[in-house]
Amino acid sequence: PTVNVQRSCTNGRNFECYSEDPELSASLTTAYIQGLQEQGIGSAVKHFAGNESEIERTTIDSVIDERSLREIYLRPFEDAVKKAGTWSMMSSYNKLNGTYTAESGWLLTQVLRQEWGFDGALTSDWFGSRSTAPTINAGLNMEMPGPARDRGQKLIDAVNAGEVSDSQVRQLALEVLRLMERVGSLDDDRPFVEKADNRAEHRALIRRAGAEGTVLLKNENAILPLKTEHAGKIAVIGPNANVARIMGGGSAQLNPHYTVTPLEAISARTGAGNIEFAEGCSNYRFEPLYKGNLDVEFFANRELRGEPVHTETMTDGVAFWIPPFGGNKVEVGNFSARVTARYEPQSSGTHHLGFHCAGLAKIYLDNELILDLTSSWQKGRTFFEEGCDEQTVPLQLEAGREYKIHFDFMSRDSDNLTLSAWRLGISRPLGDSDLIHAVAAASEADTAILFVGRSGEWDTEGSDLENISLPGRQDELISKVLEANPNTVVVLQTGGPVEMPWIDQAPAVLQAWYPGQECGNAIADVLFGDVEPTGRLPQSFPIKWSDNPTAVGDARVYPGQDGAVEYREKLNIGYRHYDATGIKTLFPFGFGLGYTSFTLSELSAQVEGDGSVKASVKLTNTGERQGTTVVQLYVSELNSKVERPVKELKQFSKVTLEAGENATVEFELGLRDFAYCDVDSKGWRVDAGQFRLSAGFNAEQIEQACEIELTDQFTGY
Repeated sequence: PTVNVQRSCTNGRNFECYSEDPELSASLTTAYIQGLQEQGIGSAVKHFAGNESEIERTTIDSVIDERSLREIYLRPFEDAVKKAGTWSMMSSYNKLNGTYTAESGWLLTQVLRQEWGFDGALTSDWFGSRSTAPTINAGLNMEMPGPARDRGQKLIDAVNAGEVSDSQVRQLALEVLRLMERVGSLDDDRPFVEKADNRAEHRALIRRAGAEGTVLLKNENAILPLKTEHAGKIAVIGPNANVARIMGGGSAQLNPHYTVTPLEAISARTGAGNIEFAEGCSNYRFEPLYKGNLDVEFFANRELRGEPVHTETMTDGVAFWIPPFGGNKVEVGNFSARVTARYEPQSSGTHHLGFHCAGLAKIYLDNELILDLTSSWQKGRTFFEEGCDEQTVPLQLEAGREYKIHFDFMSRDSDNLTLSAWRLGISRPLGDSDLIHAVAAASEADTAILFVGRSGEWDTEGSDLENISLPGRQDELISKVLEANPNTVVVLQTGGPVEMPWIDQAPAVLQAWYPGQECGNAIADVLFGDVEPTGRLPQSFPIKWSDNPTAVGDARVYPGQDGAVEYREKLNIGYRHYDATGIKTLFPFGFGLGYTSFTLSELSAQVEGDGSVKASVKLTNTGERQGTTVVQLYVSELNSKVERPVKELKQFSKVTLEAGENATVEFELGLRDFAYCDVDSKGWRVDAGQFRLSAGFNAEQIEQACEIELTDQFTGY
């Protein structure tokens, strides 16, 4: 799993990460690894460490003070080792305080192995190993992917030159063998054959997890859940309505067995005759991907000279060419390719062709040059920051006529990733008439459901967001639909926070994330009350981007300057920042409504003889139906000798109660729940004094508090 802490709202991989809070991240990391490894599948925890942004991630130096590093950014990795016993871990691309993590003996050996007791195997990120002796001596077991670039003969030469000891090589090899033994590959050397494993129990679990993980942000006048039998005419509107937004982009992207769109799920439930669909506007980052056959000719030089050395046919307009490719007859840094496609428009008028590439290219329409990305090519924010930004060309096309699109692609040198890639998109863009049609559909319906947000093009590995506004004209669409029909539910699908300038207009807002292949069914289950939304926000949603802790107007803090990014906010990320500054959020960390109501009372705590603390609080379901909530316990040190956050989440408990039922929720806390990192003493210290325990339903809704007295305590790393 990706367990880096969500430092900023705009990290492209926030959809993969668990939380802005280190304890929540650590708890989820532990549970995930335990569940995975119980099945005999090794966990590879990543990215170790300091990789909280995608901007210049292969070279950036993350400058983090040791206390913040240990209390915040290393916390999930520590529990991955100490509590879950992860079998493997992946180093990050970046530098940490001046040293590439794959070459950091302090990180990979002292902290990971000596302090935490890690006995698994470490891999580099893909092409993230830059040396031979430094990575071996630091404790990096494997460079990825193969074949070897910095190992093999280079490693033999390093041993012979005395740069690496043979005992170090044997130890690292032993750890790889241990990993192989744990996953059973020493007993079974048959190659893994990928297969579809589309089981009914898997489908049911995916659907339930997707539904329960949604977060109900607003529900005025109990507009949700909708009643199927009284739904009347429903307008299903928005760019995410007729497509299944199931996951973010990048290496986390998988091929699903199938997908279910929200429109399909709602139509199946209420009957297609009751549904009016309108897209309204688009939210794509790149022009929609070309779908169809593309004939590719590979040349073993950069000039398309001679005869092709290999030909093949692709079925859509995107390619990541990482060795081996081209029939294994071309070198990644010295090849070219001619790619030819045919396109027949469904309607006449202006179309947009979009193209971006990691490499150089010239694009032609019916053999006429329309885009030259050779001399004008500039590195942008695509293809892991190895590609140019998308270039768009308007074309006047006629319906029913077949057009030839071809481009000549040439590889280019790169100091970072060994990657050649390109993407071709083409579409007829939506305009005012589409938005007007959507508003009209809403005005004529009994209920409107808006499906808006982002996609895996925006929430993706390889690039950060530039802001947290909804892309395109979505805010305009939402506002106009809300004006046309106040009985409107807004369903957001994003990997993190968005600004909501229309929030006061909206009676109901549901944050549905990217819920997997059962996307539409999972969302419909919540909308119509089959499943209660029991998700809680793992990240604060600010009112505006400039409120978040990294938006301080200093490039050194974010996104970085002169090859370094400085974590100057130290411990105050996420809700800790909002506590410290008094800035109000749009929706706070831990927030989430349900279809019933709860209260907390009678919080008490007792210090045990061994220094641990037992706390309990009474939870009552005051609503009219069964419901689930999450009780959150925060710790504050009063009159601390060192700077500490206003409060820190330490425990949480998910509880389901019947209407009118109550229960006692119990917590047990240890030294680490009250300690801070004492860098000088190399350990975790509790100073004698008073501490406050606060129980609530989110970081801004604290219902109960009590105080305890603790004595001095200390433990080493």
